Amino acid sequence: MREILAQFARITENAGFLKVTPEFMPKYNAFYAQSGGVTAVINASACGVIETARANRDSIGKVFAGKNGIIGALKEELIDTSRESAAAIAGLRSTPSGAFGSCRYKLKSFAENEREYRRLIEVFQAHDVRYFFYNGGGDSQDTANKVSHLGDQLGYSLTCIGIPKTVDNDLPLTDTCPGFGSVAKYVAISTREAALDVASMCETSTKVFILEVMGRHAGWIAAAGALAQEAPGDAPHIILLPEVPFAKARFLSRVREVVREKGYCVIVVSEGAQYRDGSFVADAGSKDAFGHSQLGGVAPTIARMIKEKHGYKYHWAVADYLQRAARHIASRTDVEQAYAVGQAAVEFALAGRDKIMPTIVRTSDSPYRWKIGAAPLARVANVERKMPKSFISKDGFGITARARRYLLPLIAGEDYPAYRDGLPCYVRLKNQLVAKKLRPFKIR
Repeated sequence: MREILAQFARITENAGFLKVTPEFMPKYNAFYAQSGGVTAVINASACGVIETARANRDSIGKVFAGKNGIIGALKEELIDTSRESAAAIAGLRSTPSGAFGSCRYKLKSFAENEREYRRLIEVFQAHDVRYFFYNGGGDSQDTANKVSHLGDQLGYSLTCIGIPKTVDNDLPLTDTCPGFGSVAKYVAISTREAALDVASMCETSTKVFILEVMGRHAGWIAAAGALAQEAPGDAPHIILLPEVPFAKARFLSRVREVVREKGYCVIVVSEGAQYRDGSFVADAGSKDAFGHSQLGGVAPTIARMIKEKHGYKYHWAVADYLQRAARHIASRTDVEQAYAVGQAAVEFALAGRDKIMPTIVRTSDSPYRWKIGAAPLARVANVERKMPKSFISKDGFGITARARRYLLPLIAGEDYPAYRDGLPCYVRLKNQLVAKKLRPFKIR
């Protein structure tokens, strides 16, 4: 309807008739939600979406945020972001985690669960929502892709844009994923600092330190640990990537060599380290909402291997949520890119583009330059990008110069939040829900 009126306005204006002004044009609302594991910069994307929508008030009405992701749409729990001040929205740029709540919830296919899709349309109709922005990783882009086809299936016009986010850096068709650069920075810094600690005590104490990081099937985060190295032979001495089958005997032999040469050994291991048959070195035995194996515990697992074989004293640490929540040392590049994809999502939607995801396009390594591109949601959903072989050293325990050239710009720059009493200041939103108009809906 808005497009028809816009065309009518151009025709009548050119013909010298009454001008149709923006205030007489229908304005549709937008739905934005965060999905999957949160990051240090996902709220920067939310900031980009909301600030850009507010700058286009003639075209977009309100931005509703889903409370806890897509679940918020199904339950009709819509947060009215217009109730937040400009300062509060601006503060999202420097606040970690998901300000509106995230979720791990997989929409089944339309044929498998039509009632959920009809519910989404029912909620969007009730609240005049015609723009859908979904901020997440591979599974989340699958959700965005499924929702993007609702207009065709149920006769409701809905513009859908996926917004990239994942610390795993495993989305295809984009040079990098917002969220990754800050985690990479955290891991590199933590590895360098822990290595200094171990080196100072290795003569009479700890010989081996193991840092476990995230990364189910892609080793981008573990690879970033190599950025801690200032010279050849520096820690980390061994990186265990999911892309390289774990060979226990060869690994233990390498640990012994490093300890004999250096006096200590620092290891960065991806949670998704796996044997040649595809089984994980550490598998908790349970599944998440997307059907993925619950991982964790690979650091103590390989620590025990080392202790049993060599008897070395060890310490291990699991970066876990700390790596993805560390906004205090976020990468400036990451923050800027996270905001940019949120901004681009709204701009794409207003330009009439649909069923796409903004991407980061690298145009130069040195100096590092990038721009915003776009990729079809259908080509992004459920596709995992792993470390290319050209990024992995021949022995499988490190990275190449090419990988270093790729990684270094992504951790560049600092973007510190404001501090008070020695602690960072983070925004807490009101998150006021709009009044419900529909009957309750039970998620099965």
